[in-house]
Amino acid sequence: MVVLEQEIWFWLLLVIPVIILLFLILILWQNKTRKKFASSTLMQHLAPNRSRSKPILKLVLILLAFASLVVAMVNPKMGTKLKTVKREGVDIVFAIDVSKSMDAEDIAPSRIEKAKQLVSQVLNNLGSDRIGLIAYAGGAYPQLPITTDYSAAKMFLQALNTDMISSQGTAISDAIELATTYYDDAQQTNRVLFIISDGEDHEGNVEEITEQASEMGIRIFTIGVGTEKGGPIPIKRNGVIQNYKKDNQGETVITKLNPETLKEIANSAKGSYIEGNVTSEVTEKVTSELQDIEKTEFEAKQFADFESHFQLFLGIALALLFLDIFVLERSTAWLQKLNLFNERKKKGVKDETL
Repeated sequence: MVVLEQEIWFWLLLVIPVIILLFLILILWQNKTRKKFASSTLMQHLAPNRSRSKPILKLVLILLAFASLVVAMVNPKMGTKLKTVKREGVDIVFAIDVSKSMDAEDIAPSRIEKAKQLVSQVLNNLGSDRIGLIAYAGGAYPQLPITTDYSAAKMFLQALNTDMISSQGTAISDAIELATTYYDDAQQTNRVLFIISDGEDHEGNVEEITEQASEMGIRIFTIGVGTEKGGPIPIKRNGVIQNYKKDNQGETVITKLNPETLKEIANSAKGSYIEGNVTSEVTEKVTSELQDIEKTEFEAKQFADFESHFQLFLGIALALLFLDIFVLERSTAWLQKLNLFNERKKKGVKDETL
């Protein structure tokens, strides 16, 4: 099987007929000019070593070299054998809390931005694992189904913000329930769910849905962002803080990290709780946890291993150009004696080259 990598260069071959046409016009002009200067018999005496075939030979060499150079630029590739590439990994879903409490800036630059940084760094360390994204607040909403497209995952990740879900709260149970629909039962891959949250104001029967997820083979790891000291929830307009959220008594609301809830969720689903304040530590911990999970094959593809052969045609072009240097336009004595090109003069005309 042959594959042409850059077929567009074949258009350069259209130059060849143009060159041939110009060459023919040049020959006709030269013959016409010679006839005005002297007769053919006299020209044979004036230029006895002039060859009629050598210019054509030189043109053929140059055109063949040009054609070989064009083919080299096209870079023909030939398939030598079929290779099978297997992809093994873990199906990973990231459920990210986008409730208003995630706007708190007790951890720089903010809890939501820190969560996005953590997931982005984890993605950079993944190999062939498949990933999915969920955003949740008062409800859970799918953002990206299971995929191996990490670029798309980062794009969707950066689009997450605390204004995307109008219903407020922290419905962790809804996020876990939605995550259970992400995995492919037919492929039976190992399944991991990372919940990134401050753990505050969780709603629903988390214990029951966590047990169901564990029975489905889903290991849940929780990552807590924020501090137990907490911080106020900023109210922003066009990215500028206008005020801070207040309760019914007019007091500023202080949101605090609730690690106990996140630890309970992780422990009940054979996972662990990870403190998310230091990005490098989170990345190292997540990478270590994933390495301990057995990889499952979920994809196998066959493709032909192609090898480039432009070097051959480039070598031919250089060899032809090198040969053209040694081909002179005048007649070669020993070739003239052999009369290979039928250049022997007519009878009655003295052959001065013999």
